[in-house]
Amino acid sequence: MSVSKEDVKHIAKLSKLDLTEEELEKYTNELSSIVDFANELSNISVEGIKPTAHILDIKNVFRKDEVQPSYDREEILKNAPSKDAGCVSVPKVVE
Repeated sequence: MSVSKEDVKHIAKLSKLDLTEEELEKYTNELSSIVDFANELSNISVEGIKPTAHILDIKNVFRKDEVQPSYDREEILKNAPSKDAGCVSVPKVVE
């Protein structure tokens, strides 16, 4: 399938591009060669090749969820301007 000048005009209109006659000719040739190359891919034999969704093996990259000691709450809150019941206290901002 080859791309026509009308196809390029339509794409340009959808893209809100004003193309000169030279640009229309240039993009018609370029898009035609891209489409022709993509069509060549359908001629490649893939018999015996296992379908894949990823080129690399998929593995879980997350670490194991393990309980670890946390920081001391009083140490964390010692620089808070105000605190209440072990939490940082802030002014009310929602009515």
